[in-house]
Amino acid sequence: MNLLKEKQEVRDIVTQARARGRSVGLVPTMGYLHEGHLSLVRQARAENDLVVVSIYVNPTQFGPTEDLGRYPRDLERDLSLCREVGVDIVWNPLEMYDSGHRTWVVVEELTERLCGISRPSHFRGVTTVVAKLFGVVRPDRAYFGQKDAQQAFVIRRMTQDLDMGVDIVVCPTIREADGLAMSSRNVYLTPEQRTQAPLLRRALMAAEEMVATGERRVATIRARVEEVLAAATLGRIDYVEIVNTQTLQGVEEIGSESLLALAVFFGKTRLIDNTILRIS
Repeated sequence: MNLLKEKQEVRDIVTQARARGRSVGLVPTMGYLHEGHLSLVRQARAENDLVVVSIYVNPTQFGPTEDLGRYPRDLERDLSLCREVGVDIVWNPLEMYDSGHRTWVVVEELTERLCGISRPSHFRGVTTVVAKLFGVVRPDRAYFGQKDAQQAFVIRRMTQDLDMGVDIVVCPTIREADGLAMSSRNVYLTPEQRTQAPLLRRALMAAEEMVATGERRVATIRARVEEVLAAATLGRIDYVEIVNTQTLQGVEEIGSESLLALAVFFGKTRLIDNTILRIS
């Protein structure tokens, strides 16, 4: 496994691999890896000849009052995990933006809903850094988790609209034994908050059960989700929304496929989760 810091080093190795006809898979991360990240790497390993994992805490996707300075980091542990799952290249950039950086990638409309309301500059930072990663690595495939469903939809739209030629692979959410979606930010939770956090998954399951038994009215389903979340007395709901999976526009009734997404604050820690509601 190679640990690389410079863009040109990555370009050189990828160019050599492509010259030999090898496919390239990219797993973009901010580090502090957990089983959710590793599941993406395993799928990338199964589908590509060369696997690149980027580890970069991207400052442009953090708001001015968010947790950039305290975001968890442990590069040595991350490298050990990457070796275990067969990563070929870990790219840990020294810097992604020079002092004269003036260019941003913005996906309109999809970024103005759900998480984009409380984090208005977040997705501009995400799409810009991912576009830069794609520009250097030039992957055939890039891997993202369903837990960050809006992010995956936004990046897929970006790659389509800009003809980037990257296949966006969205992998299932990986959860703790009690249902909490794995996230690097879970370490922020106090023991009491951690006990209540699995209610996010229980709320999603309640909605899934309602749809499975014939309920289609979004207002009724949302009310039930909020009722379940209310039992998390240490939590504060940021949003509960049911939207079209293509446009992320709100809907009044469940169609053949709708996204139920939610975000809840526990203190300053904001947890997100989601499920696709399907009519079978």
